[in-house]
Amino acid sequence: MKNIGIVGCGLMGAGIASNLLKKDYHVHVFDINDELVQALTDKGAIGAENVRTLAKLVDVIILSLPSPSVIQQLMTDQEQGAFSVMKKGAYILDMSTNDVAITRQLHEIAKTYEIEYFDCPLSGGPEGAHNGTLTIMTGGSEQAFPEVLPVLEAVGENIEYVGESGAGQIVKLCHNMVVGGVITLLSEALITGEKAGVSKEKIASILQNGSAQTRVMDVFGANMLKDTFNDVKFSLANMMKDMNLYRDLAEGQQIPTVSSQSAHQLFQIASYNGKNHKDSTAVYEMIGQLRQVELLNKN
Repeated sequence: MKNIGIVGCGLMGAGIASNLLKKDYHVHVFDINDELVQALTDKGAIGAENVRTLAKLVDVIILSLPSPSVIQQLMTDQEQGAFSVMKKGAYILDMSTNDVAITRQLHEIAKTYEIEYFDCPLSGGPEGAHNGTLTIMTGGSEQAFPEVLPVLEAVGENIEYVGESGAGQIVKLCHNMVVGGVITLLSEALITGEKAGVSKEKIASILQNGSAQTRVMDVFGANMLKDTFNDVKFSLANMMKDMNLYRDLAEGQQIPTVSSQSAHQLFQIASYNGKNHKDSTAVYEMIGQLRQVELLNKN
């Protein structure tokens, strides 16, 4: 299982591909952005003309793509999709964050082609992808899981088999909803404290040494403290997508989404105000702007 295909060579896909190359895998890459492909071929990867060309050559396809609809099309399209040309006994590792229902549909379709489909969403961001220290939450066949474990270990540090198909995506959506919620609450609290007379740096320092300590501050805190919202750790657009998928999941289980509603709304407002290309912490900036509007209205 030495021939690996990477579909999607952005910040995450590029890091994954680079680590596989370091572990002496034969890495085939495809992306609609030729520059991203070129950057990886310069490191020793093999560029593919399209997804089907790549799919014919590899034992494992890793997907690192932006939306469920793109994944569905690239896998199932009768003329351009990968399923119909992949080798029997091949594997798909979907490292995107995907819709749970669509993931399970793709898993069932894959079985008709004698292909194993795993959902393998990631935590750790571009830095984790670059360093090979990702956390990988895996759903799919428990029996086949040991067969793909060496590939997962080549790109990640904390590998968790979660359960049947879709289980990895369930955990990832819950994870990102919590991260988004913590970002919004941290943003509000830091702005409140600073406007009341204590620097946000001092507040953050004490939070991290108290019961409010959070990994979210370790990953995203610098952007909130330095107002560097163009330094994208995880884009607001991607967080918005994952929050929407989470809410679909929760509502499908008839769970009241009262707790997540305010965070979701704030991300929506930031998205509507053109902050999709910025880091998720741009909600901090949005709260500050909403405060200014409120002050102007009062005056």
